[in-house]
Amino acid sequence: MWNGKKKAITFSYDDGISQDIRLVELFNKYGLKATFNINSELLGKPGKLIRNGVEVRHDKIAPERVATIYAGHEVAAHTLTHPFLPRTADAEVIRQVEEDRKNLSALCGYEVVGMAYPGGGPGGNHDARVEKLIRENTGIKYARGVETNASFAPQKDLIAFVPTVYHLDTDKMFALAKEFLESAPSTPALFYIWGHSYEFDAWNYWERFEEFCRLVSGKEDVFYCTNREAFGL
Repeated sequence: MWNGKKKAITFSYDDGISQDIRLVELFNKYGLKATFNINSELLGKPGKLIRNGVEVRHDKIAPERVATIYAGHEVAAHTLTHPFLPRTADAEVIRQVEEDRKNLSALCGYEVVGMAYPGGGPGGNHDARVEKLIRENTGIKYARGVETNASFAPQKDLIAFVPTVYHLDTDKMFALAKEFLESAPSTPALFYIWGHSYEFDAWNYWERFEEFCRLVSGKEDVFYCTNREAFGL
């Protein structure tokens, strides 16, 4: 399946922010690979958020630095400006996704084919209408939501892909890692972790996450890959 291996690990991080620089360095240190989902019309803009009662920076990467910062990993779409797509008109859904994909392709020098749906909240951040619009009117080949399933099993619908675990569900993430690493699956098994890198600052989470990277890295029976590579695209 993956270079003859039945198990693969991939990561997905949203928003294209300055904390990604440190995160990429961490992934590179441990031989891990990730996909970074970016809003191209917000690139270069400063910002801040309050999360976990902490003010954290939410500064977007400068557009001219995108290709260099994410070299060796994958850049994917996250819409132009991060609207909530289930409440967005059809034509604007298509424009937000496809123009973001094209902008990022030009910045990176390769065709972007993936995305993460922006936003969250009750009911999720995508629906059947949005999925159909993207499937039929854009060059996107896979799209990830924010709901998780604690599963490593293959999924048929890549435009409504459900990740394994959210990285702030720390106990669950470590328990799933133990299960995954000890497994000897007869069919392909994908461990897919997602999050935002500003959360490392808000939850003082960098050291704990490095412990996780150390735990899952360097296994001979695991393929370490971007989302695109995980899906064979």
